Amino acid sequence: MRPETLTEVLDRIRRGEPKVIALCEFLDEFYTRPEDRHGMIAEDPGFLDDDIYDAWIGGVGEHLARRWGLRVPAWTEDPRRFLDHPWFPENTKLLKPYLIAESPMSFRRRQIFTEAEPLRRATFPRPA
Repeated sequence: MRPETLTEVLDRIRRGEPKVIALCEFLDEFYTRPEDRHGMIAEDPGFLDDDIYDAWIGGVGEHLARRWGLRVPAWTEDPRRFLDHPWFPENTKLLKPYLIAESPMSFRRRQIFTEAEPLRRATFPRPA
């Protein structure tokens, strides 16, 4: 079973599942169940005591809400969901200007710099 909420994503990570697998499986559920989307991000998932990933999850919750026209959950505004220094993916030194320009607001305001659609998956909804 794939995680159905961000809380389940963090629970799986706490039990040792790789972060990328837990989040990607959640995204597949999120994108294929539009009627359930708000409930999937509404609950505060808690923290991992990993500044970067805790900020990243805040960005995920906010970005998914904004991207799909949902109410932005209040938990995404917790100050612990924001970095006090810029973060870029590894091995992207030459891409920094591009990432600064392309990062969605939900990540950029947390000083997380990534591509324009950082949560894209094969299940990402596309116009008909």
